[in-house]
Amino acid sequence: MTGLSDPLTGVVGKKAADALAGSLDLHTVGDLLRHYPRRYARRGELTDIAGLELGEHATVLARVERATKKPMRARRGSILEVTITDGTRRLSCAFFGNQAWRERELRPGKTALFAGKVTAFRNTLQLANPEYELIEDAEDGLSTMDSFLAEIIPVYPAAAGVQSWTIARAVRQVLGTLEIGEDPLPEWLRAKYRLDPLADALQQIHRPESWERLDAARVRLKWDEALAVQLIFAQRRYSAVSRPAPACPPKQGGIAEAFDARLPFTLTEGQREVGEAIAADLAGEHPMNRLLQGEVGSGKTIVALRAMLQVVDAGKQAALLAPTEVLAAQHARSLRELLGDLGNAGELGAAENATRVTLLTGSMPARERKQALLDAASGAAGIVVGTHALIQDHVSFADLGLAVVDEQHRFGVEQRDALRSRGADLTSPHVLVMTATPIPRTVAMTVYGDLEVSSLRELPAGRSPISTTVVPVAEKPAWLDRAWERLAEEVGKGHQAYIVCPRIGDEPASDTGDRRPAIAVLDLAPQLEEGPLAGLRIGVLHGRMPADEKDAVMRGFARGDLDVLVATTVIEVGVNVPNATLMVIMDADRFGVSQLHQLRGRVGRGDVPGLCLLVTDALDGTSTRARLAAVESTLDGFELSKLDLELRREGDILGAAQSGTRSGLKLLSLLEDEFLIAQARTVAQGIVEEDPALGSHLGLAHLVAEVVDADRAEYLEKS
Repeated sequence: MTGLSDPLTGVVGKKAADALAGSLDLHTVGDLLRHYPRRYARRGELTDIAGLELGEHATVLARVERATKKPMRARRGSILEVTITDGTRRLSCAFFGNQAWRERELRPGKTALFAGKVTAFRNTLQLANPEYELIEDAEDGLSTMDSFLAEIIPVYPAAAGVQSWTIARAVRQVLGTLEIGEDPLPEWLRAKYRLDPLADALQQIHRPESWERLDAARVRLKWDEALAVQLIFAQRRYSAVSRPAPACPPKQGGIAEAFDARLPFTLTEGQREVGEAIAADLAGEHPMNRLLQGEVGSGKTIVALRAMLQVVDAGKQAALLAPTEVLAAQHARSLRELLGDLGNAGELGAAENATRVTLLTGSMPARERKQALLDAASGAAGIVVGTHALIQDHVSFADLGLAVVDEQHRFGVEQRDALRSRGADLTSPHVLVMTATPIPRTVAMTVYGDLEVSSLRELPAGRSPISTTVVPVAEKPAWLDRAWERLAEEVGKGHQAYIVCPRIGDEPASDTGDRRPAIAVLDLAPQLEEGPLAGLRIGVLHGRMPADEKDAVMRGFARGDLDVLVATTVIEVGVNVPNATLMVIMDADRFGVSQLHQLRGRVGRGDVPGLCLLVTDALDGTSTRARLAAVESTLDGFELSKLDLELRREGDILGAAQSGTRSGLKLLSLLEDEFLIAQARTVAQGIVEEDPALGSHLGLAHLVAEVVDADRAEYLEKS
């Protein structure tokens, strides 16, 4: 018999095991059985072709509509062009070379699974030389497909060299010898929520007897994923409660009160409510761990500054960690401007309760850096702003009470973890992480489950509207010429513009297969200077420029010395130039939905409406264009976060984008399973309160190790 931890080699043979390991990173029986079908088709029905992505390896169940053999123009031989359909949309398949036997097999009316890489020919999606598996309609069943697929056909996530039907055969071999042993979920839990035993669930997810049994299997396996993640977070919350933190209650007559009295505007209701919750957390003796999410321009910086001043009033220090030197310098300037003489401690004319704001980055001149290090270590600086340089071993604080992490998704987990160890006298500082990327509640529960979540949805008065337009250059190349004309018109009115590119241009272009390299700053800027934007003052900004050059360019753009700034995503967050009214994002399809929303938030910050142009050569009908259309359709970041989740593969939430490891969430839908995730959170909390180390729940401990692998468990533990 075979167990979940057994290697695949002994069950499916070395050749198949090597292919599964090399193409899909599947090594054990458990790996294979947790590689669930992506979708299912009923015998006689076809799989939806819509939404295929250029460059992806796709498997579709479709019917042959026509097959035509044509001579090749450039060389001898012929091309067999096969048009397949799902009944709604069509897809072209091209077979090169003299393959008369394919023409005999792929006759109109035949149904097959087609698998291959999605390419484009004459702006039409195509599968070039796809592999296929015919599904016969003979009375004796399927000719080459296994008989258990007679009614419900699973379609697996596949890869070049390992097709869906190959995976199905391997699964059949494994299931024939599988022995689960003790179920990892306790019997009381399965009984309370009417969950299938694990052995039944794995059998039915791969070889479903009916749609009802399939649904039941999916619910059980979703519970495995949800509970494993929530157990990790419950353990983190339990650990956090047991650590002391410096209590920082509000102080009457302190710098925080003085700052509030000077504010030239009224706080929004959301800012006041979130501020009160944070103030209560800071007054406690256990570390605050709070996520503050809010729309671009919703006023998160003011909320964070008020929290930092409460900590300064308690005799402690606050650190603000930013992802780039450009943003760190921008934050330091912004805090000093907001504080005025309240931020000039030690200088002539400083207010009575003043503190000092110190900037510390890795590329500062030696003399300035030495002084900044001294200010942090002595306590002379109440607020220290910097990049990851803040958490290097040789940087010390006199008494760190609060760490604020801006745009937390841009940091590695080790960097955020290092901040938590910087408290004095064995205390842990309070932690406030901020993001302008709104997060659906289920993602917050699943990815940031150890954090209390606060949201700012209300924009302060005075923000101008932003309109967004997709520029589809593959179909309408003249639109790009019009985009440059539009930019020049905007500059002619006295305004400024950003042009954003995915690459710098001084690095080797990464291998993108059939796709051209992404547009680069250093390539595009001179082309524009000599071409459509000749005569305009154009500056360049990217992350590998020396810090003083970056700061000089950004200051020059803010003063109006430059008309156009050609930049990478270093301007994604925190950059505030009210006179910038237009943004052109090149190769917009290479950015995520939330990143595009962040970028366009750099315009429309004054009293003139903003315009964002998303330039792409992605083809209509692809999921990429659907993402860009979503960004075009709404300015609501919270709505976009849901759309982004719908368009992404669910497993990516805890996949490589989050931790650099294989995803552990294969079935759990963070949009559809909110109720189930909430139930799992409650169950996990109760179990960990009674058994923090899971010593009496070894099955659950093993489940955590299986679903949330070792690397991801360490990641979640730190994040």
